[in-house]
Amino acid sequence: MTETAVARLAGINVGGPARIVPSGDFGLIGLAVMGQNLIMNAADHGFTVVAFNRTVEKVDKFLENEAQGKPIIGAHSVQEFVLKLKKPRRIMLLVMAGTPVDDFINALLPFVEKGDIIIDGGNSHFPDTNRRTKALAEKGIRFVGTGVSGGEEGARFGPSLMPGGNEEAWPYIKDVFQSIAAKSDGEPCCDWVGDEGAGHYVKMVHNGIEYGDMQLICEAYDIMKRGLGLSAKEMADVFEKWNKGVLDSFLIEITRDVLRFDDDDGSPLVEKILDSAGQKGTGKWTAINALDLGMPVTLIGEAVFARCLSSLKEERGRAASVLEGPKPEFSGSKEEFIDNLEQALYASKIISYCQGFMLIQNAASVYKWKLNKPSIALMWRGGCIIRSVFLKDITSAYRKNPDLENLLFDDFFNKAIHKAQPGWRDIVSKGALWGIPTPAFSTALSFYDGYRTKDLPANLLQAQRDYFGAHTFQIKPEHASEKYPEGKYNHVNWTGRGGNVSASTYQA
Repeated sequence: MTETAVARLAGINVGGPARIVPSGDFGLIGLAVMGQNLIMNAADHGFTVVAFNRTVEKVDKFLENEAQGKPIIGAHSVQEFVLKLKKPRRIMLLVMAGTPVDDFINALLPFVEKGDIIIDGGNSHFPDTNRRTKALAEKGIRFVGTGVSGGEEGARFGPSLMPGGNEEAWPYIKDVFQSIAAKSDGEPCCDWVGDEGAGHYVKMVHNGIEYGDMQLICEAYDIMKRGLGLSAKEMADVFEKWNKGVLDSFLIEITRDVLRFDDDDGSPLVEKILDSAGQKGTGKWTAINALDLGMPVTLIGEAVFARCLSSLKEERGRAASVLEGPKPEFSGSKEEFIDNLEQALYASKIISYCQGFMLIQNAASVYKWKLNKPSIALMWRGGCIIRSVFLKDITSAYRKNPDLENLLFDDFFNKAIHKAQPGWRDIVSKGALWGIPTPAFSTALSFYDGYRTKDLPANLLQAQRDYFGAHTFQIKPEHASEKYPEGKYNHVNWTGRGGNVSASTYQA
């Protein structure tokens, strides 16, 4: 961005503005719906908020309407915006991720001072937050990248907030963040996550889990619709029942409401909606990062691919006319089957969160972040899209044992997954027999079976790799010998000619 462009965005008054007495406790740039609602939320909690928007006319309109009578002050330039804030200045950006964040940071730099705090509340990719944290620290500016979840309603009445970055900023923003955040059992759904891009990383994984939860619910809906022949109203009743048990959650609740919503002709609106799903990329980021770190986050990956498959609407239409499959035929007790479906959804959800926390735990090690897993689970208990009663159990598990290797090793989840197994396996098998795709249910069960298997067939895979590419292999400890020493990389001539070579110089 050129100096001229920065000056234009900042609205710099070369002669200097009239003397301004700082009165703002908190400043927010970006008056889209989320920004406006967060400002109103902060004002409701007694903070005087300074508001600014690139299109300054929007500031005046906001002050004249929604903000009227509240401790909200407008600014018509970045310079005026900064001067109206008390020191150290607490400035939050709620603008589109990417270049707009950097543009506003550059516009703020001529006016902010050492010790001031800039907060990015957008859906930024965590490597960008890593970069910004380091670059601004060199200038003495404390940068925070925070995940914000909960949509418009959450922003207005209490979102889940996941801040990370320069930890020196936390004591100065904690009062604002924990005041405006959602509360769960009296605890704010906000705590410090970790260094650099840790906050945005945790928000990314949150969004990936959200993809998984939504896909699982859609598969349950498809099984009830095509497998059991239930109407939208009947399915809504099922989701209402589920929302009173272990599946009690925001997404189950809204699914019930969606299924009950009729169009003007009295038919369910959901059945008229094009079955081609969109995505903004955060689920894809999670899947890509899992691959980069070598972590088996299979359910989120399948949820992303399911959306990709849904986008092939016209091609699927052509395939439907030439590719045959079984027709669902149900017999037996629908009530028992629906109970099994509930258990399959619950078990698959457990696996999704296990995988999500495995990824977070591994990222903390790789990126050298100190992450607080009990706090992360607490942050997701209220305000956010994946909020559910289920997260209280995760919080409890990690509070009881912060070093818990995997949620499946916790007594509560161990018992839950064992109880769910019969129903879970029944649903996955029925989906296959009926020709109803269940990628998320199926991969969850496959992960579970793979995770509990002591000896996987990767031994054959390693032999194949060594055969065609001399990629080497290691021997199992119980079979180590002078010929095949433990811990050494071995290569053999698999055609039987030339014997074997055992050498630690080989690289896997």
